[in-house]
Amino acid sequence: MKRNLLLVALAGLSAISAPLHGADTPEPAPARVVDPLAAARAHVAAKRWQPAVAELQRVNASNSADWNNLMGYALRKRATPDLDGAQRHYDAALRIDPLHRGALEYAGELALMKGELAVAEERLARLARICSTPCEELDDLRKAVERYKAAGNRYRP
Repeated sequence: MKRNLLLVALAGLSAISAPLHGADTPEPAPARVVDPLAAARAHVAAKRWQPAVAELQRVNASNSADWNNLMGYALRKRATPDLDGAQRHYDAALRIDPLHRGALEYAGELALMKGELAVAEERLARLARICSTPCEELDDLRKAVERYKAAGNRYRP
């Protein structure tokens, strides 16, 4: 009886430790995450603003802070900037994610373009509170504010 109990216990332990698939079955490959914004990011990196806007419109992920940030950036950087559209998208990105460093930086740069130094400095202060070093967004906006002031409160890209 004791021997049978021991055999049952050992069988149970081996079943627990046995893999769920056969020894010759390879592990499944990890699922590949596809970035729906990859094509738009490629257009932005290549400074193809209108194709970036068109791709972002196609994706239409307006509930994403990253999507709104990219859309605002592309609208702001076009040959004929859409500053109001950029502002709407940066504001949307920051409503979705108030700590979105890219949106804070770009909204600060947009504020400088519009002559709103106080708004840019508020964005800079928010970045200073949330960033640890190094922080490219903080550094870039700080330099933009310095250029703005050095140019007599005029925006210099």
